[in-house]
Amino acid sequence: MNIKRNIIFALETRKRNGIPIIDNVPIRMRVSYTRQRIEFSTGYRIDTSKWDADKQRVRNGCTNKLKQTASEINLDLNRYYSALQAIFKEFEVQEVIPTPDQLKAAFNARCSNDSHALSQTAFFPAFDEFTQEEGSLNSWTNSTYIKFRTIRNHFMEFDPALSFEFFDESGLAKFVTFLRDRKGMRNSTVLKDLAFVKWFLRWAYRKGYTTNNACDQFNPGLRTTRKKVIFLTPDELNKIRNYTIPSTKQYLERVRDVFLFCCFTGLRHSDVYNLKRSDVKDNHIEVTTVKTADSLVIELNDHSRTILEKYKDIAFMGGKVLPVVSNQKMNLYLKELCQLAGIDEPIRETYYRGNERIEEVLPKYELVGTHVGRRTFICNALSLGIPTQVVMKWTGHNDYKAMKPYIDIADKIKSDAMSKFNNL
Repeated sequence: MNIKRNIIFALETRKRNGIPIIDNVPIRMRVSYTRQRIEFSTGYRIDTSKWDADKQRVRNGCTNKLKQTASEINLDLNRYYSALQAIFKEFEVQEVIPTPDQLKAAFNARCSNDSHALSQTAFFPAFDEFTQEEGSLNSWTNSTYIKFRTIRNHFMEFDPALSFEFFDESGLAKFVTFLRDRKGMRNSTVLKDLAFVKWFLRWAYRKGYTTNNACDQFNPGLRTTRKKVIFLTPDELNKIRNYTIPSTKQYLERVRDVFLFCCFTGLRHSDVYNLKRSDVKDNHIEVTTVKTADSLVIELNDHSRTILEKYKDIAFMGGKVLPVVSNQKMNLYLKELCQLAGIDEPIRETYYRGNERIEEVLPKYELVGTHVGRRTFICNALSLGIPTQVVMKWTGHNDYKAMKPYIDIADKIKSDAMSKFNNL
């Protein structure tokens, strides 16, 4: 049996505002057989001026925007051609004319075991370009780079041969299922990761790396609950302040001081970590925040001033004011400190994984991290009657929407306080 076929490589014909696109154009592999035609994405792009239409290959000595050379691209094009010819011969031996789906499945299966897989050549290098470009333009913090590195690892675990074409609505739904079932994520975490994925896919669409913009219409109906605001009450703060740290755990003293400084200034861990002696004035500190680049002036109170005085004669590396350890270590030590100090009120958390409603009851110390210091400052400041707009100037919040959960807590504290009159 002989299956007549024709395999060609050509640049995709595309227009923008009616004008043909000539830069960074996708190279397609077109297969025609038995009155059927299939197109494959090779995962490569090239400028039209660098493409030899007669030879159906990239001109010698040329490179594309991802710095992939003509020899590298052409080698893979030859490999794809040979792979398809071998697949057709296998079907001929079986005396079977493959359907388009069978041909695609056989080709993808063969390429998925190839170190030069189609989609890995395009998708993952494009993702690396995205993180480099967007990270530079938007001044990403290290934590943002880590988040996108995690997304990349999810992609690789999901399918090391991913392509842009995969992410239609069906493909996006499969990836969401993977995050939920294989990675065990809560719905709220899935939605956060999906937002990062959409950021990348929209960037790729704007760059012309894909014509697939299905992500704009994809909004899975995942149920979520409002995240509970964990903060320390004045009584709990005093428990931590008055706790006598064992002689074998003196490392917790510095952790406690840094945490209390956050509780009495509203600073994030990243900002107290970068706080320099030059930022400390007579009655206030001046900070340009790492996360939002806001310039803040935060007045000192007796508690924050006392902590600064304690360390004023100790020289820390880089001119830092306080002995701040990494966020990861501090989170670990804070849980230990709070457990020892008896911050163990049972806290019930409710969340969804898919359609499953899950409730967990944990001791409060398990939920304490560095950001609890900032939340503690906001909640206690509002409950003391300090005007919201004043608190926002200290914290850098620029709209009431972000402050609303804290305002609700302050209102509840006020309501509970009024009920104490009933006991008179």
